[in-house]
Amino acid sequence: MADNNTMVSRFFLVAIWTILMVTCVVATRYEPNWESIDKRPLPSWYDESKIGIFIHWGVFSVPSLISEWFWYDWKTQNSSKAQKFMKDNYKPDWTYQDFADQFTAELFNPDEWADIFGASGARYVVLTSKHHEGFTNWPSKYSFSWNSMDVGPNRDLVGSLADSIRKKTSMRFGLYHSLFEWYNPLYLQDKANKFQTQDFVKFKTLPELYEIVNTYKPEVIWSDGDWEAKDVYWNSTDFLAWLYNDSPVKDTVVTNDRWGRGTRCKHGGFYNCMDKYHPGKLQNRKWENCMTIDKASWGYRRDAKISDMLTMEELITTLVETVSCGGNILINVGPTHDGRIVPVFEERLRSLGQWLDVNGEAIYSSKPWTFQNDTETPAVWYTAKKPAAGGMNVYALVLKWPSPGDFYLASPTIGTNTKVTLLGYDDPIACRKAPGTKNNGIILTIPAIPFNKMPCDYAWVFKMENLAEREMHVLSDANNVELFRLPRSFDEEDEGLFKKMIAADEMRVPEHSVKLSWLLCACSMLAVYIYTCACRRKRRRHCIF
Repeated sequence: MADNNTMVSRFFLVAIWTILMVTCVVATRYEPNWESIDKRPLPSWYDESKIGIFIHWGVFSVPSLISEWFWYDWKTQNSSKAQKFMKDNYKPDWTYQDFADQFTAELFNPDEWADIFGASGARYVVLTSKHHEGFTNWPSKYSFSWNSMDVGPNRDLVGSLADSIRKKTSMRFGLYHSLFEWYNPLYLQDKANKFQTQDFVKFKTLPELYEIVNTYKPEVIWSDGDWEAKDVYWNSTDFLAWLYNDSPVKDTVVTNDRWGRGTRCKHGGFYNCMDKYHPGKLQNRKWENCMTIDKASWGYRRDAKISDMLTMEELITTLVETVSCGGNILINVGPTHDGRIVPVFEERLRSLGQWLDVNGEAIYSSKPWTFQNDTETPAVWYTAKKPAAGGMNVYALVLKWPSPGDFYLASPTIGTNTKVTLLGYDDPIACRKAPGTKNNGIILTIPAIPFNKMPCDYAWVFKMENLAEREMHVLSDANNVELFRLPRSFDEEDEGLFKKMIAADEMRVPEHSVKLSWLLCACSMLAVYIYTCACRRKRRRHCIF
């Protein structure tokens, strides 16, 4: 009996050791270099979300003239408009710091903001935590007397909005952060030293980044202010390795590509390359179009005209073109110094939400199709999605409503059981194969729909099921966009056609495996502890602990 106990004990020990070794192998860690960091898969929530809200808010919201770069325009660019404005309205010794007292935010209601953003249909929010002026919208320990608690609002703006977004909506919360500051003495000294010293990075930039991640747990870190110094000056890879390996948001956080001069469109998480990046064609990596409703500024402008604002047609056109080409869209609004989202911004966002209530099926969790836009009919863009029942749905997003009668789409090929519907409209849409010598193409019969039965006012979506072609672009585990043919039935799926999608990056272990391995490890350690306690209580001779 003793020998049996010993054998069981030894087997138990070997099992524990094996689980621990598997855990060590499975739990991927990223090294502080671009080769390793660029291999991190993008968390799936980001690609599925498609739409985010950007918020530019700070001391620049007080003068609210020209743009959020007002301080730089005034002091460095010597803008005649800024110079005249200051001369006409402020005493000669007025400084930019004096504006901070007027950044009052007395009308800021974070629950109201959450309601507006939630109604827009966006799935994530990115708030400016600190712009190039250096003022932090949270009580930072590294920005003494130049933060929202010490001066101006006298409250934690970041924390207030984060709490409301998480309590009132299902959106994810993210933060914008500028690496550099125009006139910070530490930065200017490092710059004078040709970035051979890193005092600003050590005592300002990195401490702030660690502070906002640990305090607010943002699931987007949207970096900016990167263009003057290389990533080695900013110690970007060290921070990103910590963010992906050990931070409280390591499993869900996404980042952009602005981590030092030369990294845009080359390194990081998703690419945004430049402001208002809109390539108009499919890219080989996940990307984002950050853009503004106010065409001339990211921050609020008191002198903005209605003609400066995107119309709903322009906004939805940009959304459709971006998503069709595999991108996300980050739509910016600029609040006022007292904390209001002005009516024109609110109207655009709520109208967008109403459109998505009807047509969101073609946007959320969609993938780029074989064709991004129609090869012959203008103003038609495509997305695709794999339904739970198998096969693939293709969505034709038509930016201009066609006249009643025949409407030709050159890119789709009709199948045996093709079915077409108009999202938000009850009756089916008749379709037939294009006649003549054309091998591809489908003709939709557009009915004369009364205005009170039209599903929306702009950008109508025709859903096509069971087309002949079955290809769409997917985001692989290596963050590269690849084309895969979808199976026509569950029988084909069972034959392993989709294994190619899983094998796109064979070295990568899924996140759920990592979590499972750690769970097994914890359970094993608990079992060891219980077994040890039992041995000690019974004082067994052959206990192995």
